[in-house]
Amino acid sequence: MSALDVLADFGFEAAAIVLGPEGERERRGDIERIRPWRSVTKTLTGCGAALALQEGRADLEDEAGPPGATLRHLLTHASGYFYESESTLQAPGLRRHYSNYGIDEAARHLERAIGRDFGDWIRERVAGPLGMDDLEWSGSASVGAHGSLTDLALFAAELLRPTLLEPRWHTELTRAQFPELVGIMPGFGKQEPNPFGLGLEVRGRKSPHWTGARNSEETVGHFGMRGTAFWVDPAADLALVVGTSHDFCDAHREVMPRLSDAVLAAHGG
Repeated sequence: MSALDVLADFGFEAAAIVLGPEGERERRGDIERIRPWRSVTKTLTGCGAALALQEGRADLEDEAGPPGATLRHLLTHASGYFYESESTLQAPGLRRHYSNYGIDEAARHLERAIGRDFGDWIRERVAGPLGMDDLEWSGSASVGAHGSLTDLALFAAELLRPTLLEPRWHTELTRAQFPELVGIMPGFGKQEPNPFGLGLEVRGRKSPHWTGARNSEETVGHFGMRGTAFWVDPAADLALVVGTSHDFCDAHREVMPRLSDAVLAAHGG
């Protein structure tokens, strides 16, 4: 029996890779297929932002976005922006309102700070050093990336054992920012609180959730509405990368937590 046997329960094409600190432990399915990452793109944007912060090219307290907002607000869905609009729902820092527009605006701010195209920055400073040769970046810093699970596994491995970021900035990337904020988790309803890092979702105590009951509160990752997802659990020292051929649906809500728990039971030590 394999933890990845649970993939069959999706009822449609699915593939996955399990990673430990030493590298790949288990794989199943077509891991080389180029898939739309959609919101998983945000995790690359967060990493690219952290690299710019590490080099002193930008600061999390830079004024950016709507009045009163900072780069930190934009990267953590706390700016008050609507989902895909420059209109605002409320003042910054009051509530976690998931916003593709806010992430894209953060990338535009970073482009001005680094003096170059943000997609090129991601290719040269993240994808290139990690060997993510299949990554395709098509404009949007919130939803524009496509790539293989092999590439996504390389990024997940980087979050397990960082080589690009100094410890201070890896911590900043992955810790809960404005940890007390309440908000709606897309696909899973209101969460109190609803923690996020810089472009990364932080599991916290969210329930219901797409990760498993065995995942630690420090687990980070993201899912995309086109069926790609990953998590990295520092407490278990494990990562799981998943891709499916179906948009995120009830099957993902039901199977992903069981798959995560099976992986943690089999590989969590």
